[in-house]
Amino acid sequence: MKMTLSTSLTRLKASAAIVLISAFSFAGETLAQINTTPGQPQGSQANPLPLSGRTGQTGGVKATQLPVPGTTTSVDTINPTVQVQGNYTGSVPGSASPASLSLRDAIQRGIQYNLGTVSQTQAIQLARGQRRVALSSLLPNLNGYSSGTVQQINLIGLGLGSGALFPGVSIPSVVGPFNFFDLRATLSQALIDRTALNNYRSSTETVRANQMWAEDARDLVVLAVGGSYLQVIAAQAKLNSARAQLETADALYQQTLEQRRAGVLAQTDVNRSQIQALTERQRVLTLENDLAKQKISLARMTGLPLSVPFDLSDDVPFSPEPPVPLQSALNLAYEQRADLRASEAQLRAAERYLAAARSERVPSLSLKADYGVTGINPGQSHGTFAVSARLDFPIWRGGRIEGDIEQAEAVLDQRKAEHDDIVGQIESDVRNAYLDLQASREQVEVARTNIRVTEENLSLTRQRFDAGVSDNVEVVQSQEQVATAQWDYINSVFAHNLSKLALLRATGSSPDRIAQFLTVH
Repeated sequence: MKMTLSTSLTRLKASAAIVLISAFSFAGETLAQINTTPGQPQGSQANPLPLSGRTGQTGGVKATQLPVPGTTTSVDTINPTVQVQGNYTGSVPGSASPASLSLRDAIQRGIQYNLGTVSQTQAIQLARGQRRVALSSLLPNLNGYSSGTVQQINLIGLGLGSGALFPGVSIPSVVGPFNFFDLRATLSQALIDRTALNNYRSSTETVRANQMWAEDARDLVVLAVGGSYLQVIAAQAKLNSARAQLETADALYQQTLEQRRAGVLAQTDVNRSQIQALTERQRVLTLENDLAKQKISLARMTGLPLSVPFDLSDDVPFSPEPPVPLQSALNLAYEQRADLRASEAQLRAAERYLAAARSERVPSLSLKADYGVTGINPGQSHGTFAVSARLDFPIWRGGRIEGDIEQAEAVLDQRKAEHDDIVGQIESDVRNAYLDLQASREQVEVARTNIRVTEENLSLTRQRFDAGVSDNVEVVQSQEQVATAQWDYINSVFAHNLSKLALLRATGSSPDRIAQFLTVH
């Protein structure tokens, strides 16, 4: 009887110790879970925005027309070019290469494969991911875990051993080994968190801004690819003109050789004709090289393999531009330019960012709940739960809130400055396009007249030379004047077509209205 009572007391001591240790362990783990569960506000902070909203732009496209002195005359002519920089010069590998490339196909390939549009597409995906992260702070966070513990404890080391619970019962010095099992699900939910809400709204505007930047990138690709296509056409036209001039120079050289053999001309006339023919041949070689490089540039923008040759199937001759009043073009640009709408979205995002920073001063309320089963093992467990609400209110955070607000105000001021700059840039683009259109249109008319006059003058000087009235100096000079007039006409047509593309870009409607501005044969 005494042995049975002693054994029972020993078991009672051990059970009491296990209950105490288990209670302490469970309370400590539960408290740690409540304090470390993801989704708890504990002082939400505004998600930082970059100071400049233009950090995602890694390139640009610009059509320029500058007056340059002529190479053979003292007359200044317009030198049109499309300047492509950064991502817009490259592309990802595209579909199979066509034997002949049309203007429409080139633009569509550029929109699909050009690195400028591809990069902006990835920027949209990145912004959407950031928005999902911001939204997660407002949505419920549900987690689950399971834990099992086998433990032996030296109570003397904890200051608990050999102490009396009540008369006749004391705590043993060593407890265990014993088991503890916990299977639990936790739920956390932000009920009131204005900082997290404004962070989400800011990220939503950032997504809209990136979508607009992607649309603006499409307009830039149209200008880049379209301008490059026109450059290839101009290079091909110059090469054809130079080849025709080479044939004429060779014919004149052969004619002077025959006249020299007949003793009619001096050797200086033969040398002069030969020099002219060699000059034209050198020009042809230079233009062939330039045409090949222009095709490589076009292929790089449109995802075409550089090892596969291709030809252009379209020609874009001179055609009058549609009558669009300047003020109407400006109004259309302010309404349609994607970069302006992107700037407006970035401005709204910065305003939300500032609101998020200011909301750090406002208390936040959150809910925490958990439910699970605990026990010695899964077979001997019982359900437990806890529900708690938490109110966080800032008192002093070392000046962090004031610092966040100051940063947010700087970002907002920068966004306002960039928005005003884009408004001014749009007006500048439209007005420059109109000036270039007018100058190039008038130069086309002058170049046409010049071609007619120089060809007529060449015919007259050839007649004088054939009749022996003059030497071939006038013929060589007249031939060079014809070549210069033809080049001026090619440059003028290219400049006029490029101005129409620039006007499309300036008004923000490049892919949709290109057929209304360019006549394709």
